[in-house]
Amino acid sequence: MRRTWIRAVDLVDVFVYLVVLGFFTQVFPRVISESFLAALATAILLKLVLEVVVRLKTRIVGRIAGAETRRVRAIAAVGLVVVAAGSKALILWLMDLVLGDAVHLGGYLSVTLLVVTLMLARAGVRRVIR
Repeated sequence: MRRTWIRAVDLVDVFVYLVVLGFFTQVFPRVISESFLAALATAILLKLVLEVVVRLKTRIVGRIAGAETRRVRAIAAVGLVVVAAGSKALILWLMDLVLGDAVHLGGYLSVTLLVVTLMLARAGVRRVIR
């Protein structure tokens, strides 16, 4: 069986992210994308970063649930907070590194709101597809 690099659900996620990003550029003046291609590249980068972050968070939550001591649970909880906060900083840094001035996602608060909206939209669309 041939393994595909891009699954249909990944394409749907990128399109959902593109729509949400387009909404944010219209509603929030600090969120700027200079072109459609810059927005598409942003959506793809967000997809890649958020996939890694979701997997990390899932593993950490599994460690919290499976922890036998409070110490291990506390360390895992701190790790979860670091990943959650660090992911927004990583997004801002990557966007600046890869796309420079073509995309500006505002500050930490607007990126946090964007990520929450992206994840909710993704979950909603996946639920509709099922």
